[in-house]
Amino acid sequence: MLFGNRVRPAGQRLTRAAIFGLALSLSSTAVLAYADLLPAGLDLGLFDDEPAPAPGSLPRVARRIATGEPLRIVAFGSSSTEGIGASTRSASYPARLEALLRRALPQLAGDILVDNRGIGGEAVDEMLARLDRDVITPAPDLVIWQTGSNDPLRGISLAHFREATEAAVARIRAAGIDVVLMEPQWCPTLDATPGAYRFRDAVRDIGAELGVPVIRRSDLMRGWIAQSRLTRSELFAKDGLHMADGGYALLAEAAAAEVVRGADAVVEVAEAGPTVVE
Repeated sequence: MLFGNRVRPAGQRLTRAAIFGLALSLSSTAVLAYADLLPAGLDLGLFDDEPAPAPGSLPRVARRIATGEPLRIVAFGSSSTEGIGASTRSASYPARLEALLRRALPQLAGDILVDNRGIGGEAVDEMLARLDRDVITPAPDLVIWQTGSNDPLRGISLAHFREATEAAVARIRAAGIDVVLMEPQWCPTLDATPGAYRFRDAVRDIGAELGVPVIRRSDLMRGWIAQSRLTRSELFAKDGLHMADGGYALLAEAAAAEVVRGADAVVEVAEAGPTVVE
């Protein structure tokens, strides 16, 4: 069982200790990702310059959780969302995220759906072409938008990428849908592509400017290797671009922590334990 038996009173926000317990429940990786949320006096010395996701930044998700209504999430993006490199579709990060959130938020009685709308190889314009169909019209409570990986490989202008992404985020929010952005991965292929990480930085800048949480996947992946959470063969697929099962599992944990934090959610907290997705 991922989380334990103690439920905080309805409407009570997560304390620092509760966030710490949640991070431990997910994995030690989540502790690394949210080091600045740990109790005073506990210093891991990791990612000190990484900003914490803003609590309360996902108001629609928070309302769903508070009222016990169904929670609908669209995982929108390219191959990292589709799950290219994973051994099965159930090993993709959206499938794992759904399982993790169902266990983290039992007050929703399992009524949580993460709809995988990832299509491999797409850059920003192709994703925007299906924004209405896959995000606006379904009217989910939250979209997690993974973007910026294919654009440098396709020679897309950085200025165009920024302008198009900002406009799309504005449209999504105008429709009453919460937004989390996911930056490009760290990988050998992007390492070898001049200017690739300017797109990562652009996603971070957009998030900061618009008040949208950003899953800093590049930093997380480097941290997983640095802290021996995964070997390179467990993190990367053989093509040097996509993630493998191990990477997708930890990415789902980071996404789950982002959703819970952004919604100021009430969760069950217990002792640390391994994360297993059936």
